[in-house]
Formats: sequence, structure tokens, C-alpha cells
Amino acid sequence: MTDDTVTSLPHCGLMRRLGAILYDTMLLLAVLFLATLLILPLTGEGGLRPGHPLITSYYFVITFFFYTWFWTHGGQTLGMRAWRIRIRSRTDKPITLWQCLLRFLAAIVSWGALGLGFLWSLIDTEKLTWHDRFSITELVVIPRD
Repeated sequence: MTDDTVTSLPHCGLMRRLGAILYDTMLLLAVLFLATLLILPLTGEGGLRPGHPLITSYYFVITFFFYTWFWTHGGQTLGMRAWRIRIRSRTDKPITLWQCLLRFLAAIVSWGALGLGFLWSLIDTEKLTWHDRFSITELVVIPRD
């Protein structure tokens, strides 16, 4: 794929994004189940309970690293791969850890605002969400081979 092809890829629409999110959610739940197995010994009598700030932070960090790993290693989660989507920086440089953090936090805000950050892509001329704009990233559709 040439640089000209990469820059001319179409932006990802909302339904394709949601499809990839559904796939990734299933995989992330499996990862979180495994992460829970690791901390079960700490949750015994007098131990940490669900909703405890340490447990919530633990799940938050696991989720952040889940997405960051995929975004910085190939630009695709498994759900994104299935839906032929790739994340890239709008500056034509590799996506950075800082951009991943900004994107992750802004996506939480996008969901927290009743999904308005995602629905924004329906009226945005480039189909970008709030977290795309905030992190200077974009999702593009990869052509079939």
C-alpha cells in the first residue's frame, strides 16, 4: 500500500465502529474475567470488595492497556480487524501513548454523555467522534485485499 492510498482511505462510519466495539467488548470481558481470577485471593473475608477504588482502578488500567496495546501494535484491535478498521494519527505519524490516553479518556466522556460523542460522527463532515478529534486520531476503513 502506498502513502497515497493510506491518506485517501475513507473514514469509518458509526455502524462499523459499533460493530467493532461489540466484538472488542466480548474479548475485553474475557480479559477482565482472567484479571479477576488473579485478584480473587485478595477478595476474601475482610478483603477488597467489588466497587472498591483499588479494584475499579485495576480494571481501568487493564482496559486502558488492552486498547493501547492493540492501537500501538498494528493499529487494530481484533474487532477493528474483523470490521476492516484501522486507527491512525491525523499527523501522519505513528499513534503515540499520549494519543492513546487522550482517546481512551475522551471515549469515556463520549459514552458518559449518553453516546453523544459517538453520535457526533453522524453530523461531522469527516465522520469523526469527539475522541477522534480530541486525540488527533481517526478510524479509516481498510480496503479488501
